[in-house]
Amino acid sequence: MMNPISKEYLLLFNAITSAEETLSQLRESLIEAQRQAEELFLEEHEPGET
Repeated sequence: MMNPISKEYLLLFNAITSAEETLSQLRESLIEAQRQAEELFLEEHEPGET
């Protein structure tokens, strides 16, 4: 028979899971911001410009 999961373990598991989801969303936001910044840079520094 399995022992029940302690409240402390559940609390930590839920906090870690929530933090992982938040970090994943932050990562996606940062990747999108980088993409936009690169596009802006390339628009301002197109080949042939002096």
